Amino acid sequence: MRKILLIQLFIVSTFSAVAQTYNNPRYFNNNTVESETPKPEPKEEKQVTTYYRGSYTPINVMAPELPKSFTLFGERMPLEIWDVRERFDRELLVNTYMQGSTSYIIKHMGRWMQMIEDRLKANGVPDDFKYLCVAESALQNQISKAGAVGFWQFMSGTAPLFGLYIDHEVDERYDPVKATDAACKYLKQAYNKFGNWTAAAASYNCGMGGYNGAMTTQGETSFYKILLPEETMRYIFRIAALKYILDNQDKFGFRLTNDVVYHPLNLRKETISYGIGNLVAYAKSKGTDYKSIRMLNPWIRSNSLNNSKGRTYTILLPQN
Repeated sequence: MRKILLIQLFIVSTFSAVAQTYNNPRYFNNNTVESETPKPEPKEEKQVTTYYRGSYTPINVMAPELPKSFTLFGERMPLEIWDVRERFDRELLVNTYMQGSTSYIIKHMGRWMQMIEDRLKANGVPDDFKYLCVAESALQNQISKAGAVGFWQFMSGTAPLFGLYIDHEVDERYDPVKATDAACKYLKQAYNKFGNWTAAAASYNCGMGGYNGAMTTQGETSFYKILLPEETMRYIFRIAALKYILDNQDKFGFRLTNDVVYHPLNLRKETISYGIGNLVAYAKSKGTDYKSIRMLNPWIRSNSLNNSKGRTYTILLPQN
């Protein structure tokens, strides 16, 4: 009897297992088992953010055409010489596509160029030298890696030779008007030495001694026939390129209207020959602030102006 019960239990268990297998979704109708490799979980779709930046119009890059003839500092540039033509072409191409820098220069021209033109004329120096100033500093009081300072980038050793005073409180290289007059003195001296303005301009970069040495060694008097350091060779043609672009702004795509350029500030002047022990107190007594005093008079390099030598200075102040 017990044996019969065991046989029945075995049959029931087997039938139940077969039924479960048959109903298992992992088995097909022919009882063939699917691959034991589990199905990969469905990948969650990543949310992709699309940034719309508007339509893009490619810039049409074209090499600017050289002028048929060109004068710089009132002197003819010999474009018939192949390397003269190609050096001018290089600087014109480079500077044509410096749109941001050139636009910023044009903005500053509105504030400073009239003063520079007036001082050049008063000193008998060709008007084109205003572009030398642009090439030197972009009409800003910059300091070079070599230590040259101001609109006209005078070194501390050279500046006093041309009338600029420097001490621990004052550095007149930062005074745009006085620095322009000092540059005129240098250029006239160089012109008297070399006999032409292009040579004078080149010497502004490499020094009168450097230019004179190259001229003497090579037996040439024309800048365009003398081999000079690459920096000086590029310097003259960069001035030429800046002149051509800034004299033809519309042609080169610069259309800054009068309302966006910087204009001369409305200022009043006070002439002093006494010392100022505290510029903060001085500023308040004049109805302004220390920051304005320092920004309008960058030649003041300290928070005091003791003026121990009793020099005469003109301080610019905002109009109240």
